[in-house]
Amino acid sequence: MKIFLNLLISTLAVLITAYVIPGVVLSAYLTAIILVVVLGVLNMVVKPILVLLTLPINVVTLGLFTFIINALLVFFTSKLVSGFTIDSFFSGLIFSIALSLVNGFLNSLKK
Repeated sequence: MKIFLNLLISTLAVLITAYVIPGVVLSAYLTAIILVVVLGVLNMVVKPILVLLTLPINVVTLGLFTFIINALLVFFTSKLVSGFTIDSFFSGLIFSIALSLVNGFLNSLKK
């Protein structure tokens, strides 16, 4: 039940963020669910490897390079999931930051 609730909250966050951010197009509600699952798998598998490989850059930039990694993961997800498109890298960066904020806000309402 907890996993279903987290999936629902993340999907709602993706829908809100895609509606607000220009340059991000989401075609359907099912696409949002698929996007959340794919992005979650990439964040669990690929992101720790990328953070470890870019650790020197992360240290020099005081962790700000993690925003770039998140944007790259969102951009890569847009290539994997049909029906989800991002116009530019900057739109992906803004989308990843806004998605984190909206998801955090919605999760705070859950408690």
